[in-house]
Amino acid sequence: MTQFREPGPGVFANPLPRRSPGAGLDSGGEENLPAEALAAPPVPLVHSGGPMPGQSAVHVELGALRERVPGVRGAVLAGVDGRLIGHDLHTGPEPMDLAALAATTFGLGRQCGLTLRQGRIRELTVHSDQGYFTVYGVSDEVLLAVLGDDRLNVSWLHLEAAPVAERIADLLHVGGTA
Repeated sequence: MTQFREPGPGVFANPLPRRSPGAGLDSGGEENLPAEALAAPPVPLVHSGGPMPGQSAVHVELGALRERVPGVRGAVLAGVDGRLIGHDLHTGPEPMDLAALAATTFGLGRQCGLTLRQGRIRELTVHSDQGYFTVYGVSDEVLLAVLGDDRLNVSWLHLEAAPVAERIADLLHVGGTA
């Protein structure tokens, strides 16, 4: 008879080891990246006249999603290869880590869809004790990952994120949704 034991406290309490931004996976330390490459993009601001001067339309879309859906902590744009394209995160996990997680999550979901013969993946949501992580295909090359807290209404997020993904695809000139 197989016995299952309950995980004790702390089994999942410690996250994976952290790396500093810009650290190479095989270098063991910091790479020689320019300071602007390590800096977070400016926080997008939206006002009645459209984007604030100096703000990209993509960052405005990410910020608008956070403002429209209660519980959204931020969003990340990533390539399907896990590279960070842009983000709207103020606190929390490293945007580069979320980009890598988005690509991994999307790849797993895509493989499930193919194996089950259910077609292309539309979105994938991971619901944890303290929040949500949802990944959408913007195109065949770009992903939108949204980080939410435990009060997030996922249905509301899905309604708001689909048009945001379409507008981002248009802005990035990457063609339709995945």
